[in-house]
Amino acid sequence: MHAFRRLAAFALGLFALWVALGSPLAALHHQLLSVHMVQHVLLMAIAPPLILIAAPLEPLLRAIPSSAVGPAWRRLVRRRSLRRVRAVVMHPVVCWLAPVVALISWHVPAVFALALHGHGWHDVQAATFLATGLLFWSPVVRPSPSFTWPRWSIPLYLFTATLPCDALSAFLVFCGRVVYPAHASGSGAFGMSPLRDQELAGCIMWVAVTLIYVVPAMAVTMRLLSPFTTEPEADVMSMPAPGSRPSVTRYVRAAKTSGQLRAGVGRCSRPL
Repeated sequence: MHAFRRLAAFALGLFALWVALGSPLAALHHQLLSVHMVQHVLLMAIAPPLILIAAPLEPLLRAIPSSAVGPAWRRLVRRRSLRRVRAVVMHPVVCWLAPVVALISWHVPAVFALALHGHGWHDVQAATFLATGLLFWSPVVRPSPSFTWPRWSIPLYLFTATLPCDALSAFLVFCGRVVYPAHASGSGAFGMSPLRDQELAGCIMWVAVTLIYVVPAMAVTMRLLSPFTTEPEADVMSMPAPGSRPSVTRYVRAAKTSGQLRAGVGRCSRPL
């Protein structure tokens, strides 16, 4: 069941990427700002958590023979400089700020026009949204070993991330003028004026981002309040080397923990 869930998440993540970048809908992003906003939501808020849930690198690394890249992988993971860089990049503050900076920067009118008219810049924009989305969702879906913040900070992490998106969405909806000149000069597709298209784009971001961020925050809160919780899965960098087997120490610790739990239950079940 767990493998099927990961496979389904990976398929849905790829489907979201296809809708954003390769479907007929993507051909309308030059005409409609609302379609452009749908692309942004798919690349930053839908595809990244699905891909992280699937963890496609784990089976790939385990399938590689240990004699091929095992020693090189161990040396790479143990390098102190790589650990420092990874600790900085995967810090929750950096993961939170990266998509916010990317979102606001790419929606500055001059930068937005650059990505709208240049195919190469549009690809850079899409890659930026996807990369920062993966960074943002990493502490939520697959926290790294360096993640030392308490788990109850995740709902606050998600809720505060909605605020910059809400501010940008509110500006697009209520400013009363067309912000991007490239769309202002168009006649509007499907009988929609540029101003109505901009208001629709703001509503799409406002509603979609709020729901996508608040629902996982509620799920994490309910999981923390439940009496039985499990530790989140480790990320790829904390995995064993490719082709290696799980450490025996892990099973010994699990057996000790299970024995302690059974002993505790037996003591509690004795009559007073």
